Amino acid sequence: MTAELHRHHRDVTGGWLRPAVFGVMDGLVSNSALLAGVVGGGASTTAVAIAGLAGLAAGAFSMATGEYTSVASQRELTMAEIAVERMEIARNPEAEERELALVFESRGLTPELARQVAGQLHQDGEVAWRVHAREELGVDPDDLPSPWVAAGSSFLAFAIGALIPVLPFLFGLSSVLVAIALTGLALFATGALVARLTTRSPLFGGARQLVLGTAAAAVTYGIGALVGAAIS
Repeated sequence: MTAELHRHHRDVTGGWLRPAVFGVMDGLVSNSALLAGVVGGGASTTAVAIAGLAGLAAGAFSMATGEYTSVASQRELTMAEIAVERMEIARNPEAEERELALVFESRGLTPELARQVAGQLHQDGEVAWRVHAREELGVDPDDLPSPWVAAGSSFLAFAIGALIPVLPFLFGLSSVLVAIALTGLALFATGALVARLTTRSPLFGGARQLVLGTAAAAVTYGIGALVGAAIS
């Protein structure tokens, strides 16, 4: 009977999920806190809307730039280490083969079988350095995260998250309660969705994000109110 390879696992390499989740959460929390501070300072509806859009644009570009630089730097470092590994294999293949055999022994293979497997893999140089990269560096050279994917995911997610609390003010509503309610629902829904993806309780994930976001907005509102009262 021929064995079949089942590919049913989700992508856990963090190529887009981590920056997207972080981006939407950051957009919700930071812009709602920003607007709360501006409202607490007594700003007009127009000023609040302008501040919200400015916070959206600045935050989205900042998040995208940071994600791109972070992932690109990590990718470059990984490629540099892979290049070193390839050079070592080319210069001293016997020592690297023994090293790989020791790695397989630590995984539970017998010394004899570990040597056989390492020797078989080292018959092909391209296979050898890829195996060394996975076993020694802990990375898959054929599935490195893309800085453009990370940056794009972060930008779009932050923009979506940051737009939610400013929407009521864009439609002329002056009450912060509508923005708070809308943001609270979005925080809970996003937290629950992330928890669902990670098999945690959606209720716990939603409540946790709601509490953290509300606390940030409350503190910023208080600071804005104090500053507004001091300079008025």
